[in-house]
Amino acid sequence: MPLIKDTVPPPIPLNRSSLQGNELSYVQEAVSTGHSASKGPFSNRVADLLRTELEAADILLTTSCTTALELSAMLLNVQPGFNVIVPSYAFVTTASAFARSGAELRFADIDPVSLCIDPDSVGALIDSSTRAIVPVHYGGMAADIDRLTQLIEVHGDSNIVEDNAHGLFGSHGDSPLGSFGRFSTLSFHETKNFSCGEGGALVINEKRDVARAHTLYDKGTNRAAFLDGRVDRYTWIEQGSSFGMSDLLAAFLLGQIEQRTGVMGRRQKLFTRYHKQLSPLEAGLGIEVPPISETHRSAYHTFYVLVSGEGRRDAVLQELNESGIGATFHYQPLHRSEGAQPWVKRKFDCPISDSVSNRIIRLPFFDALTDSEFNRVAETLTGALRHTA
Repeated sequence: MPLIKDTVPPPIPLNRSSLQGNELSYVQEAVSTGHSASKGPFSNRVADLLRTELEAADILLTTSCTTALELSAMLLNVQPGFNVIVPSYAFVTTASAFARSGAELRFADIDPVSLCIDPDSVGALIDSSTRAIVPVHYGGMAADIDRLTQLIEVHGDSNIVEDNAHGLFGSHGDSPLGSFGRFSTLSFHETKNFSCGEGGALVINEKRDVARAHTLYDKGTNRAAFLDGRVDRYTWIEQGSSFGMSDLLAAFLLGQIEQRTGVMGRRQKLFTRYHKQLSPLEAGLGIEVPPISETHRSAYHTFYVLVSGEGRRDAVLQELNESGIGATFHYQPLHRSEGAQPWVKRKFDCPISDSVSNRIIRLPFFDALTDSEFNRVAETLTGALRHTA
């Protein structure tokens, strides 16, 4: 009688991209039009949609969220002599985009509940040379915009640049995330709620910045004025760069964003399911789960648990990974990173960032996660937590 081999279930990734609607037909249409560079018909359609949804003065689609942050630094004339305040618990380019322009970096700690930048920490760092504060709406949860706004009102040359890579279609009160800062940035990387593989956007919230933003975006030329018929030829005006997203990527992205209601509904349902499953177990298993706000709408970018106990997170993570569950850690505190040191002038104490970095586990989270996959993740996680208690 032949031996029956144990079947190994397929791995469950942290993220899995999926088609949502007309992505492929739109890409085919973009190819057939012969316009595949930036500022094409599909780029305009995406920009129009986002401009309306985010109540923005204008939208510029970029090659990444990183380049959108770099463009915001250029528009703010960030240079040596200025400082920029960023959360230590953030992706590297939240900081490096401003270091590239010569700014001194100041690292703020995060709030232990929202994992967003802590206004008290910012208040201890801000001064007359602060050019920007860069809050990250971590996991799609709104940072404390009201208190950050109060801080910059005291320092008239300071600005808020929202790193909204996680927060598209979330809200703070009745207003969309990304609509509060002078600028905000978006990411359409493959790990984000809406993706075209690689891509981003600069959200311009004040009309005074629109014309210059187009100049810098168009390699430092007045090409936008030429295309609008305001000049009969275009030329080099000031230092810019090539920031534009290909219209082929914009075509794919439009197919994704058109389905935003369904996508966000499925992600909210998955977030709520994780929360209901795990929140009753917090005390017994030694974990913390993300909060659910009654006043702000999350963008439901991720779901995580914070694990108590020295070294326990790594043991739980190892068991999950060995079981084929693509859970993972997240950011390493930037104030401790080697790359940040040329851009700082003091030491920073960010104990919450240090703690969260050592305790967080991000769980598989994508809107096509099946019921059986969810159950397997939840059962494997609870088992690993009990084994390591």
